[in-house]
Amino acid sequence: MLKVAGPSQILVITGLGIKDILLSQKKWIFIGQKCIKVDISPVNYTFDVQAMSAEKLPFVLPAVFTIGPRVGDDASLLKYAKLVSAHDKLSNHVKELVMGVIEGETRVLAASMTMEEIFKGTKQFKQEVFDKVQLELDQFGLHIYNANVKQLVDVPGYEYFSYLGQKTQMEAANQAKVDVSEAKMKGAIGAKEREGLTLQNAAKIDAESKIMSIRRQGEGNKEEIKVKTEVQIFKNQRDAEVEQANAELAKKKAVWSQSAKMAEVEADKAVSIREATLQMEVEKKNALTRTEKLRAQDLSKANVNYDIQVQEANADLYKKQKAAEAILFEQQKTAEAQRASADADLYARQRAAEADLYSKMKEAEGMAAVAEAQGFYLGNLLKQVGGNYSALRDYLMIHGGTFKDIAKLNAEAVRGMQPKINIWTGANGSGVGDGVSGSGGAMKEIAGLYGMLPPLLETVNDQTGMLPPSWLATLPTDSNKNSKV
Repeated sequence: MLKVAGPSQILVITGLGIKDILLSQKKWIFIGQKCIKVDISPVNYTFDVQAMSAEKLPFVLPAVFTIGPRVGDDASLLKYAKLVSAHDKLSNHVKELVMGVIEGETRVLAASMTMEEIFKGTKQFKQEVFDKVQLELDQFGLHIYNANVKQLVDVPGYEYFSYLGQKTQMEAANQAKVDVSEAKMKGAIGAKEREGLTLQNAAKIDAESKIMSIRRQGEGNKEEIKVKTEVQIFKNQRDAEVEQANAELAKKKAVWSQSAKMAEVEADKAVSIREATLQMEVEKKNALTRTEKLRAQDLSKANVNYDIQVQEANADLYKKQKAAEAILFEQQKTAEAQRASADADLYARQRAAEADLYSKMKEAEGMAAVAEAQGFYLGNLLKQVGGNYSALRDYLMIHGGTFKDIAKLNAEAVRGMQPKINIWTGANGSGVGDGVSGSGGAMKEIAGLYGMLPPLLETVNDQTGMLPPSWLATLPTDSNKNSKV
């Protein structure tokens, strides 16, 4: 199927046999391909951009931008077809996209300028906004065909331009008042000046009239005296002119003579000066020649010395490089030997650690086996004693010699104590029980209780030093304490 686009349209074709996107005015569309017509005519976008100047004064910038895809640029048309053509140009998506770019760049630019700079440089501000917005729209394949920035408008609550207009109006009104006052002042001063000039001219004319009348009366007398005086003056002038002419002639002769002598002297001096100048030039040329000769000699010597020093430095550098290489090689070999020794030592330590670990593992296995055998042994013993833990404990203590060790510890504990042992008997030399054998059982118990009192009281006296009360008992003296039966 043949598809043909309109004058302000372009075909966007994708599908079978097309790698990316194909743009064309007319094209055969085959099965497996998809074609849409994209309108590339520009569209007007009207915005009221709110921005803020460097003084943090908000304002509204009404603007109208005519924006559309860049015709004739395949790369821009491809971007437009991929990114924007899927939406209607008058849709909110495209409008918000364009408005976001314009608002962002306008606010950034306005934040770097004062309100006065924005107001006075509207043309420059418009051009900078145009350039920055165009730079951002290039990535969408859009081009600004026309941009119209209207007059700035105040934001409600920030009447900057209103106050600025009122200020300009008041300044003009005040200037007009000043101009009117100056005109009135100049009119009053001019009228007074005219009146004064009129009076001055009238008085001047009267005085001149009186002077003319007096002057005419004296002019007749003056004419006679003047004629006589002029004749005498003319005669004196003629004599003075003759004398002056003679004096000037003599002066000119002296000047001419002086000039002639000075010219001769100047000619001689000029010749001498010229000779001295030429001699000086010759000396300069000779000095320059000698200087260049010495310079050439010194330069050649310096070049030779430089070449020699360069050769020596290169030789010294070569020797130092070889020495450094030898030292580096020796250090590398030493490091390799140390590394090999360290590897061997590490291997030996690893083997020793493995052997130690193996022996400890075997020891642990032996201890585990012993513990298992002891557990089996104790289990059998407990089973043999019928589950009596006390009997098992006594057997283990006897078998392990625990009672023997306890006896030794007790003997060691009481050794050196030297205890006092007293044996008490009855009056007839028999035991306590024998003295009351013929009595009943109750008397025997009472006799036993009274037989326990003497040793108890003596023990308390030996340990604490306390004596029993005399009404209870009296302890025997030291001579009778150790009596034995």
